[in-house]
Parts: sequence; structure tokens; C-alpha cells
Amino acid sequence: MKKYKIENNIPTLEEYKYLCESVGWTDFMNFEAAETSLSNSIHCVTVKDSEQIVGMGRIVGDGAIYFYIQDIIVHPDYQKNGIGKEIMNLLVDYLNTNAPDKSFVGLFASEGNESFYEKYDFKDYSPNMTGMFTVISKK
Repeated sequence: MKKYKIENNIPTLEEYKYLCESVGWTDFMNFEAAETSLSNSIHCVTVKDSEQIVGMGRIVGDGAIYFYIQDIIVHPDYQKNGIGKEIMNLLVDYLNTNAPDKSFVGLFASEGNESFYEKYDFKDYSPNMTGMFTVISKK
């Protein structure tokens, strides 16, 4: 993998918007609330090429029992270079070191990316569990 700058820090709102736009998430994001959401992250990893952000991932949750891996984003120009794998390795290492025994760690995989997360022991536990969610719409 090319040498990228990897840091444990929260991206700026502009960097977050840039990455979300690059992967087509703009219509699904409330950027007015995103800065608060980012600042409430438990742990965040950013990846930069020189000073340009090219990837990120974060952990959200209550910090005690429930943790969710969120916003694994790699700019399309940088995908297939091992950046997503490195982000996941760092997030999983953080959880293995810091999350208490029997913590629940969840994530939602984009369609077609399930096998990527299965490498990290994430599974669809159906029929024993049903992954469900709703999105609040105030339109």
C-alpha cells in the first residue's frame, strides 16, 4: 500500500462532506447535524494522501455495551488499494483493546460489501436476529 497519513482524529465537516459526496451519499445525509454527530464519535480514523482526505471510519455508540462501526468511506479514486482494510483493522483493534467483554458491535454494510465485513467476523445472524432500522423524515 502506498504511504498514506493515518491519524486517530475526527474529519472536519468539509472533509466529511467531500467523502460522502464522492461515494454518492449526499441525498442520505443531514450535513446540518453531521458536525455534532462527528464530534460525538467514540473513535475516528482518517486517511490522507498529502493533505487531502481520502478515507475515514468511525465508531459510535454508548461507549459501554453498544458500539457501531460507521461511515467507512474511501474516495472512489483510492478504492482497491487496501485503505478500507486498514481502516477496519484499526477500528477493530481499537474495539478489541477498549470495548468491555460481551460488547455488541454492529454495522450496516452497503449492498455487495457484506463479504468485506465478514472477514472481520461480522455476520448476518438471521434467523436469530433481524437487522432493522428506520430513518426519521421531517419533510
